[in-house]
Amino acid sequence: MIEENFLSGPECRVWTLLLLLGTCLLYCARVTVPICAVALSSYFDWDKKQFGVVLSSFFWGYCLTQIIGGHISDQIGGEKVLLLSASAWGFLTVLTPLLTHITSAHLVFMTSSRFLMGLLQGVYFPSLASLLSQRVRESERAFTYSTVGTGSQFGTLLIGGAGSLLLEWYGWESVFYFSGLLTLLWVYCTCKYLLSEKELTIPMNYLTRGLSIPKQTKVPWKQLFRKAPIWAVIIAQLSTASTFFTLLSWLPTFFKETFPESKGWVFNVVPWLVAIPTSLFSGFLSDRLISQGYRTITIRKFMQVIGSGVSSIFALCLGQTSSFCKAIVFASASVGLQTFNHSGISVNVQDLAPSCAGLLFGVANTGGALLGVICVYLAGYLIETTGSWICVFNLVAAVNSIGLCTFLLFGEAQRVDTDSVYVDL
Repeated sequence: MIEENFLSGPECRVWTLLLLLGTCLLYCARVTVPICAVALSSYFDWDKKQFGVVLSSFFWGYCLTQIIGGHISDQIGGEKVLLLSASAWGFLTVLTPLLTHITSAHLVFMTSSRFLMGLLQGVYFPSLASLLSQRVRESERAFTYSTVGTGSQFGTLLIGGAGSLLLEWYGWESVFYFSGLLTLLWVYCTCKYLLSEKELTIPMNYLTRGLSIPKQTKVPWKQLFRKAPIWAVIIAQLSTASTFFTLLSWLPTFFKETFPESKGWVFNVVPWLVAIPTSLFSGFLSDRLISQGYRTITIRKFMQVIGSGVSSIFALCLGQTSSFCKAIVFASASVGLQTFNHSGISVNVQDLAPSCAGLLFGVANTGGALLGVICVYLAGYLIETTGSWICVFNLVAAVNSIGLCTFLLFGEAQRVDTDSVYVDL
C-alpha cells in the first residue's frame, strides 16, 4: 500500500465518525423486528414458533454474503459496497410496513424480508475491514475500529429508546420508517459531502469481468491458508463471535429467571452502556502502546487476553453469584471487556493481509455466526438437561479459551499476503 492512499488525520477522524453512525444505523435496522416482537405477533396473530422463524431468517441471509462481500470490497473499495448495501437495506426497511399491509401472506413476506435484510447487512463488517486495512495506518487502526465498533452499542440503545417510544405512540410501522429513513439520510449525506463522483463510480471493467481477479491483483490464497497466523486469527474470531452471540441470546433470560423481581431495563441497558467507553479505551490504549514502540503482535495478544481471557473470568463469576448487583457488575465487565477484541483479532486480520482483509474477515465472521448458532443451541440444551446456568458460562469460558490459546501460540502481525506465487480463488 502506497503512503498517499492512507487517510490524513482529519480525514480519518471524519470517516471514523461517519462509519460509527453507519454501524449505529446498521443495528437500528437489525433490531427493528425484535423491538416490535410483541406488537407484530399480536397484530398478525403469530405464535412464538412462527415468530422464531422470522427472527432466525435474518441469520441465514447474514451468513451467505460475508465472504463475497469482503471479496468485492477488496476489489472495488469497501466504501462503495457499504453505501450500496446501506441504500438497499434502508429502502427495504422503509418499504416493509407498506408491503406487509398489501400482501396477505404476512409470515412469508416478513420472513423473506428478514432473510434479504441479512443478505444486505452481511457485507457490512467485511467491507469495513477491507476499507480500514486499505485506508487507515496500522498505528491508528485499533482506535478507529474500536470507535466504529461502538456503533453497535449506540444503535442498540438508540432503537431501544426511540423505538420503544415510537412503538407506544405511533405503532410498529413508525419504528421501521424511523430506522430506514435515517439510513437513507446517512447514505445521501455521505455521497454528497464526503465522496467524489470518481470515488462513487464502480469501474466498468470490474462489472464486465464479474468476480474474477486480474493478474496484477491476484492474491496467494493457497499460500495464505497454509499459514498458521491466518488460521490462528480465524479460530480466535470463531470463538469470540460465537460466545458473544451466546451471551447476547441468553443473558436476558438468565436475569429474568434468576432475578425475577429485577427491572428489565437495567440488565438490558447497563452492560451495553459500559461497553462503549471500554471499546474506545481499548483502541486508544492499543494505538498508544504501539506508537511508543511496543511490538504490534504483543499489543494485539495483550488486548486479546483481556477480551477473551479476563472477560471469561467475569462470565464464570456471573454463574456463581446470587446477588443482583454483583451479577450486573459481572455481566457489564464481561460484555465490556469483550470489546477489547476490536483491538486484538479484529484488526489483526488487517495486519496480516490488507490486500484481502475483507474476504478473510468474511470467512471468520461466517464461521463465527454458524458456530454461534451451535453454541446458542447447546447452551439451551445444557440449561434444559442440567437446570443450571453455570454450565452456560463454563461453555463460554471454554470456547473463549480455545480461541485465545490458539492466537497466543500462533498469532503474528507481519504481512503474509506478499508471496511471489499467485493463484486464483
